[in-house]
Formats: sequence, C-alpha cells, structure tokens
Amino acid sequence: MTRKQRRLSLIAGAGLVLASAVGLVAYALNDQIVFFYAPSELAEKNIAPGSRIRLGGLVAEGSVKREKDGEVFFSITDTAQVVPVMYRGILPDLFREGQGVVAEGRMEPDGSFHADSVLAKHDENYMPREVADSLKSQGLWKHNQETATQ
Repeated sequence: MTRKQRRLSLIAGAGLVLASAVGLVAYALNDQIVFFYAPSELAEKNIAPGSRIRLGGLVAEGSVKREKDGEVFFSITDTAQVVPVMYRGILPDLFREGQGVVAEGRMEPDGSFHADSVLAKHDENYMPREVADSLKSQGLWKHNQETATQ
C-alpha cells in the first residue's frame, strides 16, 4: 500500500466514524427536538396528532375559561388563525388575554392543542422572540411592540 493509499484509507475511515457519530446524535435527539409554530403555520402544515411542538402567539381576547378541576381552556391566535388550547396546572402570574404566550405540548386529533407547559412574558415590554418574529413575518407587528423588544 502506497503512502497516498494509506492517507486516503485513513481519511475514509475518519469520515465513516464521523458520519456514524452524527447519525447516532441525530437519532438520539429525534424525540428531543421541539419545533415552534404560529397558528397560521400550524394551519398550513399537516402536523401529525401527538407531535410535540411549541405553539406561540397571543392569548385570544375572551377565550380564557377556568374549570374547577384546574383545567384552563384558552385560544392562541396570530390574528389570522386561532388554535384552542387545554392546559391543566397553574398558569404564570403574568398570563393574560391579549399577551404573548408560548405553550409546549401535543396536538390532538381534533385539532386542539394539549399544553403541558405555558410560558408567558416576564414584563410588560417583552414578547417571546418566536412570537415577535412570527407576527413580523405576517405583517401583524405593531410599531410600539417593535421598540419594546429591542
């Protein structure tokens, strides 16, 4: 075997090991990766029921309904589409109608969203970056909100 052939076989072996490592990491992260969607994006794409996603937008006005057993029903909107959300648990103190929110959970077969965590803004000037970017891409961003996130 010539010196050039040994070098090529070493490079090929290293490439094979690297490709295997990337494949194993991708397989291990398959269930850990959670994508963010706005309600309009959710309507455009067929998200399989049971898929774990992050849903962000504004809490629709007049949509929050609290049940005695701790369940909370509300809707997340980007003013173009509305997704009904069910959440069981304690909501953040700053959770309000008309404010930005990001919920993480799973889509149900009926098109509703079952959240297991809800993140709300932490002060009156903050909007989650994903929600702000989504509203900007749809042209729904208000100027006074734009100066608040910078």
